[in-house]
Amino acid sequence: MAQRSHQTPASTGSEADKVAALTLTPVSHETEARLDRYVDLLLEWQAKTNLVAASTLPNLWTRHIADSLQLLTLAPSAKVWVDLGSGGGFPGVVLACALAETSGAMVYLVERNAKKAAFLREALRISASPGIVHLAEIGDSVDRIAGRVDCVTARAVAPLHQLIRFAEPLVKRGAKALFLKGQDVEAELTEATKYWNIKPRLHSSRTGGGWIVELDQVERRDQSANVDGHRA
Repeated sequence: MAQRSHQTPASTGSEADKVAALTLTPVSHETEARLDRYVDLLLEWQAKTNLVAASTLPNLWTRHIADSLQLLTLAPSAKVWVDLGSGGGFPGVVLACALAETSGAMVYLVERNAKKAAFLREALRISASPGIVHLAEIGDSVDRIAGRVDCVTARAVAPLHQLIRFAEPLVKRGAKALFLKGQDVEAELTEATKYWNIKPRLHSSRTGGGWIVELDQVERRDQSANVDGHRA
């Protein structure tokens, strides 16, 4: 059973887990070093701030790092990302670490929890990765992100139909949406199609069990209803 507090890198993961993760999603030595600094910081903060579920710490690299890195293979030319509800930094900080050597790269991380936002800023700083943290509710911040956005993503934040509502302004401007979802993705898609005309592409997660929902276009199905299921 995982320890509840005072975790150290030695007690929360294994080199084998890291090797497995980077076999699934290879990165450069420079990116690996940035990710190492990020993981060390996360484990330090985890003792006082709940950033990830304690049960996932032994498989931190495969469960969280590789799960985030796989998004890059679906949008290899994307430089500007918006991560909705960044939490402990998945996938936002991981993407920023991987894009640090890419000219013009930027990751906008939206997080409403002040402690987590502080962690995200420190993670970007110590990993020397390109990112800006927005301490705000998701719905209050998306419209404020100006300029080009290539991809918008989210992981374990909200049901799909709500994520589409949050991402709609960015998708309308040309961004691709990549949402990491679990095994109940079909039920979420069924619910989402009550409110949205979408043509989703589903990608099986490299880390097993989950899915990535890719959307290039979204259109409201019924202008008289909002996506929380209530009539306007």
